Amino acid sequence: MTQTNPKKRIVSFDLDMTLLDHKTWKIPDSAMRALKCLKEDSVVAIASGRNMDHEMSIMYKELIQPDAVIHMNGTRVEAEGTVLYEHLMDKERLRALLSYGEKNGISVGVSMNGHDYFTNIPGVVLYDKTRWGISERSFQDVWELMDMPVRTLVYIGGPERIEELESAFPDLKFPMFSGRMGADVVEKEASKAEGLKRLCEYYGIAMEQTVAFGDSMNDYEIIREAGIGIAMGNSCGELKAAADYVTDDIDKDGVWNACRHFGLIG
Repeated sequence: MTQTNPKKRIVSFDLDMTLLDHKTWKIPDSAMRALKCLKEDSVVAIASGRNMDHEMSIMYKELIQPDAVIHMNGTRVEAEGTVLYEHLMDKERLRALLSYGEKNGISVGVSMNGHDYFTNIPGVVLYDKTRWGISERSFQDVWELMDMPVRTLVYIGGPERIEELESAFPDLKFPMFSGRMGADVVEKEASKAEGLKRLCEYYGIAMEQTVAFGDSMNDYEIIREAGIGIAMGNSCGELKAAADYVTDDIDKDGVWNACRHFGLIG
C-alpha cells in the first residue's frame, strides 16, 4: 500500500552511537532539536539492529517518536504504527549456527522477553564485564530459540572469530558493531536498506529523496543506497569510505551539523 504523503524525504537514523551516545546513554540535545525540525517536512525513521519495541529500547522509540521504524536490520518494518513487513530467520540456519557456536565456543544468541539465550555463556559474561563492569543477564536454554520467533541474532566477541563465521555461514553476514566487541547476525537478504525501500514504497517517496545516518557496519548498505549516506565522525573507517559525507562525532553535534550542511533544517 502506498500512502500519499506531503513530506519531501525520508531521513533515517541508526540508534546506537548515531543518536544515542553510549558515554552518557542520552541523545544529545542538538540531535533532539534536529529531529524536531526534520519532522516539519520529512519522514523521520529509526533504522536499528535493535528490536525497538524491546523493553531496553522502547523508551528511546517513545522519546524520538519516529514516523517509521526499521527494526532488527530490516526484518520488521513499520510505518505510522502499522507493520509493513516481517521476516523470521530460517530454522535450519538457526539450528546450524547454534550448533556451531556450542561446538566451537562462540557466543551467539539473542535477548528476548526479558531473558537471554546464548551459546558459550562464559564468553557473554566476560564481554559484559569488559564493557559494563557487570553481567546481570537472565540466561535460559539457548535451544528454546528453535520454538521462538527469531529474526536476527547477535555475536558477542571480538573481530578474530568473524572471518571463521563468515566462512562457515556464507548465507549470513556479521556486521561488526562500531566498538568491535560484537556483531549482528543477519541473513544476507535482509538489510536496513531493504527496509528503507519498503518505506519509500509506502510513503511514495523516491529512494533518491532519502538520507541515512549511521556509524557501524550494519549501516553499510543503507549508507550506500540512500540518496545521501552520512557517516558519523565516530564511525568505523569502512563506513566512512562508503558514505557521501562524514559528519562530526555524536558528542560534537554530528547530527545537527550534517542536517545544517545539507539544508535539511533551517
